[in-house]
Amino acid sequence: MADETRPDADDCNCFAVRSAARHVTQMYDQYLAPVGLRTTQFSILARLKRRGKLTINALASEMAMDRSTLGHNIQPLERDGLIAIESDPSDLRAKVLCLTREGEKRQEAARKAWSEAQTHFESSFGVRRSAEMRELMRAVVASPFSNASDVSAD
Repeated sequence: MADETRPDADDCNCFAVRSAARHVTQMYDQYLAPVGLRTTQFSILARLKRRGKLTINALASEMAMDRSTLGHNIQPLERDGLIAIESDPSDLRAKVLCLTREGEKRQEAARKAWSEAQTHFESSFGVRRSAEMRELMRAVVASPFSNASDVSAD
């Protein structure tokens, strides 16, 4: 007997969120390409500009990324001289990221392209719906989901 209470695979929340994220990211990446940044890189530079120096762990936590994914994203930024990685004077094992002068200039140049992408998205999706979507996505990120290893199999 089939269990009709189970949702269809097309109703997978994870797939829906990841598909939407890929779709939106591709559009923003197209706008940022002429400046030589990807959306995630722009977000890293913008966060460092707004918050100042951050440890790798603190930045990863703020961006809801694991440390290794953030590491892959910061390598080209460091290589291109947009960020500097220094030892944390209070904990020499920790690394601190800071925006360089060149990083500030690139971030400022990219901000115009990002703003154009933001305007394009909101004109296509709707300003109010965009604001509601951001609010919902922030709530998702703030949700205290349990670790998958804590879930028992039926």
